Amino acid sequence: MIYRFKEYTPYVHPDAFVHPMACITGCVRIGAGVYVGPFAAIRGDFGEIVISDGCNIQEHVMIHMFPGITVFLEEDVHVGHGAMIHGAHIGRNALIGMNSVIMDDSQIGSECIIGAMSFIKEGSVFPSRSLIVGNPAKVVREITDEMVDWKSKGTQLYQQLAYDCQKELTESEPLRELPSEWKIPNGAFQSWKRTKN
Repeated sequence: MIYRFKEYTPYVHPDAFVHPMACITGCVRIGAGVYVGPFAAIRGDFGEIVISDGCNIQEHVMIHMFPGITVFLEEDVHVGHGAMIHGAHIGRNALIGMNSVIMDDSQIGSECIIGAMSFIKEGSVFPSRSLIVGNPAKVVREITDEMVDWKSKGTQLYQQLAYDCQKELTESEPLRELPSEWKIPNGAFQSWKRTKN
C-alpha cells in the first residue's frame, strides 16, 4: 500500500519491488532494484526516508524517525526480518540483523554487520567493516573480505528476488489437491552457504 501524506507522495523506482502488503507513507524515496517485503512499514511522515539502489527491506521491518530527521540507507543495505531503524544513517553494503533496533542519529559505517537482536543506542557511531553485536551493541572485531563477500551474495539474491517478483509473483488460490508427482526440480532454489567466521 502506498499513501500520499500532505504534499508528499512516495517515489518508487520502476525497477524496485514493493510487496502489496507493505505500507509506504509520505516522504520516501525507493531506488532501483530494491526489494520491500510484506508487512514492512516505511513511514515518512515526520521526515524523509531514502532507500538507495539495491537495498532490501525484509518482512516486518519498520523505518521511521523523530521530526525533521532523514533516514538514509546507502546502496546495497540488507535489512533483516523484524529490524527497526529509527532516524539513522546506514552505510553502503551493511547488513542489519534480524530484530535489531537502531536508534536516532546513529551512524553505521559501510560494510558493517550488525548481529541479530542487537540494540544500537542513540547517537552511536561505528566505523566501516565492524562486526557489531549485543545490547547495548559494541564492536567485537573487524569484518573480513570473506564475510563481505558472503553478505554481498546474500544481497544479490534479494536484488534478483525484486526482479523475479515483478515478473512472476501473482496472487492465486491454493492447491486443494496435492499432485501425485510433487517434486521440486534439482537446482530450483539457489544455494547460499554461510561462512565460518
